[in-house]
Amino acid sequence: MTALLEAGGIGCTVGGRELLADVDLAVHAGEILALLGPNGAGKSTLLSVLAGDRRPDRGEVRIDGRPLAAYRPAELARRRALLPQTHEVSFPFPAAEVVRMGRAPWTGRCSAAEDEAAVARATTATDCAHLAGRPFTALSGGERARVALARVLAQDTALLLLDEPTAALDLRHQELVLRIARERADAGRGVVVVLHDLTLAAAHADRIALLDAGRTVATGSTREVLDAELLGRVYRHPVEVLAHPRGGAPIVLPERPRGAD
Repeated sequence: MTALLEAGGIGCTVGGRELLADVDLAVHAGEILALLGPNGAGKSTLLSVLAGDRRPDRGEVRIDGRPLAAYRPAELARRRALLPQTHEVSFPFPAAEVVRMGRAPWTGRCSAAEDEAAVARATTATDCAHLAGRPFTALSGGERARVALARVLAQDTALLLLDEPTAALDLRHQELVLRIARERADAGRGVVVVLHDLTLAAAHADRIALLDAGRTVATGSTREVLDAELLGRVYRHPVEVLAHPRGGAPIVLPERPRGAD
């Protein structure tokens, strides 16, 4: 597989606290890479470094073989799109206008018809076309999350970086988001997604990078990384890892006292 993004020796320190330490990572065309780990493990910090929004103190990130520093901002925005955890807009723009903001990197390079087609595809895929005329500030958390994802999809990049895209969503829309990620990967793009639900990651990711205290403690297939002993050590809580009766994908369950709900 072609490496769309490579990160080597990434380190970040803030206020004397080491947020990332010697992280190596590669993201390939055609795959979903899930970043897992407990709160404070460095997942969101790493994603911001991969996107070029945060400059690491050590190490280097390359997209298509070029260092991030070699890209002009608009050029970088045509190669990678970042969905952050929070979805804030200062003014009550209609949802359709927020999605259309994703087309900004392509200004002057695409026709208005191409822009509108990209917006329509993105809003349809994320089940938010019916929200087009509503102010973004009046939407629920889940609706905002879907509109924000549509903006990222409308940006039409080869690399998608998604920070907890399922956090505010119900079961149906969680599956919808990760099905979209799967479709993008199957079309030859690369997807990096931060998740907290280990079973959801097992069902949809091709590979997992497990972080703890700013370090990568394991990288590999879902079956390789989702090991009960390793997860129990990283999350500081014992877990059980079962095989799904159809397909065998790992199901991760926290151990509970006997008789607990």
